[in-house]
Amino acid sequence: MAESISTVFVIDDDYEIRESLRLLLDSAGYRVKTFGSAEEFLESDQRTSESACIVLDVELAGLNGLELQRELTTKNHPMKVVFITGHGDIPMSVRAMKHGAVDFLCKPFDDDALLDAIEEALMKNSMAREHCREKNIIQRRLDLLTARESEILRYVIAGMLNKQIADALNISERTVKAHRKQVLKKMEVDSIAELVRLTEKVGIKPVNVLP
Repeated sequence: MAESISTVFVIDDDYEIRESLRLLLDSAGYRVKTFGSAEEFLESDQRTSESACIVLDVELAGLNGLELQRELTTKNHPMKVVFITGHGDIPMSVRAMKHGAVDFLCKPFDDDALLDAIEEALMKNSMAREHCREKNIIQRRLDLLTARESEILRYVIAGMLNKQIADALNISERTVKAHRKQVLKKMEVDSIAELVRLTEKVGIKPVNVLP
């Protein structure tokens, strides 16, 4: 486990199962928050500075587990889901895994299997959080660029030379060189390779270079 305390959100409409899971996860060193329904979870404060995941029962009254998973996916919710169920079947598990579930465990399940699934979910959550943090940093740098610098950036990552960019935009090579320098400075990179790597992470495409 990571040094910081990770949070596990348990959503199950069976009180005894919720309490059993709370005791198990608490003894394993997790911070545990339990909910009796998907609606109760959605109305709660889910913010946490630590890595977190969801242990989710499929057969919930009201909004069921698969419906909650779809809603969270639509909202780009970062937490990964471990499903638990007493009435699972293969098509149901396939749908859950297709939408990003880490595991699909049928009750009664082995405690170690659940803990392993939770560790995997937390690891994936940490990776997703880091990816999101990195994208935000890159976007803040991009926001510093002027309209012309943003335009030239797309030519630069296409591998075009200053003279080629100048000809394409009908501006002087000296102007391109000055803008190119500002792009690298504001993006905090020392090479075009680094610039390409950053822009790929936020989906910026190079200009189409005609043969």
